[in-house]
Amino acid sequence: MMRCLVVDDEQLVRELLESTIRQIPFLELVKSCKNALEAAATLQAEPIDLIFLDIQMPQLSGLEFLQSLSKPPLVILVTAYEQYALDGYTFQVVDYILKPFRFERFLKACNRANELFLLQQSALSSPAEKPSDFFVPVEYSQVKIVTSDIKYIEGLGDYIKIYLTTANKPILTRMSIKAIEQKLPASSFARIHKSYLIALQKVTAIKRDTICIGEKELPIGETYKENIGRIFRG
Repeated sequence: MMRCLVVDDEQLVRELLESTIRQIPFLELVKSCKNALEAAATLQAEPIDLIFLDIQMPQLSGLEFLQSLSKPPLVILVTAYEQYALDGYTFQVVDYILKPFRFERFLKACNRANELFLLQQSALSSPAEKPSDFFVPVEYSQVKIVTSDIKYIEGLGDYIKIYLTTANKPILTRMSIKAIEQKLPASSFARIHKSYLIALQKVTAIKRDTICIGEKELPIGETYKENIGRIFRG
């Protein structure tokens, strides 16, 4: 069962969502909230797996509320405003439902959320992949690279630059980007361009053609867009 939270400032919409959720066997409605502040208090008191979240609300919008959460649960946006769809992608929401919605459309979003939820549960029950540190040649020495410190890697032909959270300057070493990619855990790193390899946990924003790691914007290559979309949707 997925424990659900409804957040919408309109009572009629809340009642519709509550009724619809009760028709889906793998969903359990924990609470229905009329604003984001009430929802935040609920998240502190109750374990929640999935939020059905409105966007336009007084005091704090749905997107502002989502941005305030350090580890948000799965989220399905339910809104009357189509223009926020790209923002939903940036926040990696499960789905984006426009009001008024049909039951079939709502069920499709819930099925997708359930698939992601089951994958998360499976990952938690499996042994975690431990990233191993390694050494790279730099001039006349071997420099240790701590995998968890890597932000992104830039390929420069026969050389690469490794950008780290712990260093102001990148590490320059003679190695191809393909060779360094083979040293890194596939679950934590991804190619976004023929010249860029990123640490997924270091991504701070996703735009149409770029990925942000802090203030740095890196291009997404055309051939990598589909895979990147799949990774961040999941």
